[in-house]
Order: sequence, then C-alpha cells, then structure tokens
Amino acid sequence: MAKLSAELQRYFLDAPSLTPTPHETAAANVSTPGSDVTLKELLTLGGERTFGFLFVLLSLPSALPVPVSGYSIPLGIVMLLLAVQLIIGRAQPWLPESWLDKGFARTKVAGFITKGLPWLQKIEAVSRPRLSIICTSPVGRLVLGVAIALMSTCMMIPIPGTNTLPAIGIFVIGFGLLDDDGAISLAGLTLCTLAVGLVASVVILGAEVVDQGKDWVKSLILGR
Repeated sequence: MAKLSAELQRYFLDAPSLTPTPHETAAANVSTPGSDVTLKELLTLGGERTFGFLFVLLSLPSALPVPVSGYSIPLGIVMLLLAVQLIIGRAQPWLPESWLDKGFARTKVAGFITKGLPWLQKIEAVSRPRLSIICTSPVGRLVLGVAIALMSTCMMIPIPGTNTLPAIGIFVIGFGLLDDDGAISLAGLTLCTLAVGLVASVVILGAEVVDQGKDWVKSLILGR
C-alpha cells in the first residue's frame, strides 16, 4: 500500500494521473475536481485504513503551526463521533448520511496538505508495524479512542491555545493506527497527556482572570 503522503500528493496536489488508483477512481465517482472535498470522498479515499486516515486528515488543519480558525469545532465533532465508534469496537466508521455531503473547499484542503506533507513524511520515515497490539486489540483501541475523544472535546473549547496540541495528539495517534505502529500511538498518548495539562491550565487561568475582572468591576461600582 502506498504511503499516505504519496497518496495525498497524487490525489490533491498533482495533475490527474492517466492510471488512477482504485481509491482515486472510486472517489472520483463521488466528487468532481472543482467541488468541495466531502466526508464521503474522504471515507472512500481511506479504504481499509479509514479510522487512521480520517484522524490524520481531520486533525491536520488544527495541528498545523498556524491553524486556520473556524475548523476546530466542526472537525472536533466529527472526530468525537469517530472516537466513540473506535471505543465501542466498530471495524469501519459510520457517519450520518446528512454529514456525508458536507465539504471543505478543495483549495483549502490542498493548502493544508501542502503544509502538512513534511510532517507526514518525517513520521513515515520512522513508522513501521510494531507493538501492533496497541492499535489492533480491543483494549488498545479503547484507550486510543478515549484519548482522541478527550482531545476532540478540548478542540471544541472556544479558548485560544486549546486547539493545537490536542490536534497534534490526535494526528500522531491516527498515524499509529494507520500503520499499526503502537510506538507512534504511545507517543501520541504522551502528547495527549501534555495537552490535558495545557488545556486545564488555560481554562483555570482563564477562570481566575474572569474572577479577578469581576472583583475589579465590583470595586469600581462600590467605590472600594
């Protein structure tokens, strides 16, 4: 199976191939080059490795060093639903029919992929099937699913600084699922642990700032 970076490069960035792959042919049947990239198209492109593929691709916009605003909440909702399915042991993801035709501008997707390809290629250089039980066993997938669900929830918190690290954690775990690389998924779990600490700190600090602001306003009103 071709590496993910090569497939994304060929499908989204290169000129149309004279001999498209089966996944490209199937995806072409649900989308045209000028249309949005739909969730149905991504499911088709993912093939047998759909969970890992979707987690990598859907987390990418928020995981980039300069994420584009407006994507974290809708993508977080989709990834939360996928994480729940990973937890309950589904072999293939399911999305509501009403979601399948929801899309993202193809030019923006191509931009995200262009920026993310160097990351993908660096991980691919060290990725290989190892400690696969972490990615394939029910218990391992349960733990990974819970971590992704938690990170997806963090991504939906409307506070600056709570999106990027959780998205990176999902990105790395997804890549581990993609190649059955338990070592990479463990690295993703470590990032998720750090993200929990970061998000908790941001939320607590934000609450303290709000409380201090309330006290300051009260002091102005009461003249104390």
